[in-house]
Amino acid sequence: MKDFKVVWTKNAEFDLESIIEYIKTDNIKIAKDIFFEIKNRCDVLPIFPTSRRIVPELQQIGILKYRELIYKRWRVIYKIEGAKIFILSVVDSNRNVEDILFQRLLKDDNKAFDDK
Repeated sequence: MKDFKVVWTKNAEFDLESIIEYIKTDNIKIAKDIFFEIKNRCDVLPIFPTSRRIVPELQQIGILKYRELIYKRWRVIYKIEGAKIFILSVVDSNRNVEDILFQRLLKDDNKAFDDK
């Protein structure tokens, strides 16, 4: 079995922080619980990381490398590259997920291509 390392991108960290800041204004305990539950679930992604579903909005157009972990109303989007699992985004499923994904994921892919 391959050993995977979970890596949070700056976008994903910002997403999670923003979600927690928003929830914290109503209830700090719930905000903490959500933060730790999302982090804990991501920490166990190395166990069968491909068992999570492919992001449906991307799968419809043939993009199969992005998967998601769903916790309550949040979708944690990630991709696996080699021995790393990159957490790319944490999105409230009430938002227009397609637009967010296309903007971020395509931008990240182009950036990675430019870095080579």
